[in-house]
Amino acid sequence: SSILADLIGIRTADYLFTESGFGADIGAEKFFNIKCRYSGLKPDACVIVATIRALKSHSGKYRIVAGKPLPPEMLENNVADVEAGAANLRKQIENVRLHGVTPVVAINVFETDHQDEIDAVKRISIEAGALGAAVSTHWADGGKGAIELAEMVIEAAERPNEFKFLYDLKQPIKAKIERIAKEIYGADDVVYESKAETQIRQYERSGFGALPICMAKTHLSLTAD
Repeated sequence: SSILADLIGIRTADYLFTESGFGADIGAEKFFNIKCRYSGLKPDACVIVATIRALKSHSGKYRIVAGKPLPPEMLENNVADVEAGAANLRKQIENVRLHGVTPVVAINVFETDHQDEIDAVKRISIEAGALGAAVSTHWADGGKGAIELAEMVIEAAERPNEFKFLYDLKQPIKAKIERIAKEIYGADDVVYESKAETQIRQYERSGFGALPICMAKTHLSLTAD
């Protein structure tokens, strides 16, 4: 959503939810370090949406084919698979906390989910540094299905907030790129092709070195070597 939409929304309600995009890497990182710089708005809390089936898929144990039903065994009660796939969720929580924002996990619950699995997500979320994880069934129950989540978000928003940017705009372009790559995506190092080296020198000579970085990524950035 645009800065204009946020400025309008924040003046018409007690709480404004704005979708920053997919994931706490490609979405939230850009929201925090680009959009918040220019809007002047500071987030009071952050909601990370998770599903049991997504966490199980992150375990790497299942072959999921678009347009076909999920593997039947994926819908069975299996806390171990949830725990195995939770590394992704833990990193998303870490990325939010790097910016000084309190994260809340919304568990978008399906009818095929099991209570043991839901309890595991709640435990993992708290261990990783989130305020907590709330079950959300708004898709089926409307507003009353999101009461637990709403109350948890209010609690998170009322906590002391030390929002901070990931990097200083005065840093060189390479320093900003490497900060994002290493801290947000878990990279060990950054290697630049000759064309990129040339472009970076051109940008800095042209006075664009003090701009924030809008980093492209693939969907595999957190889950692949």
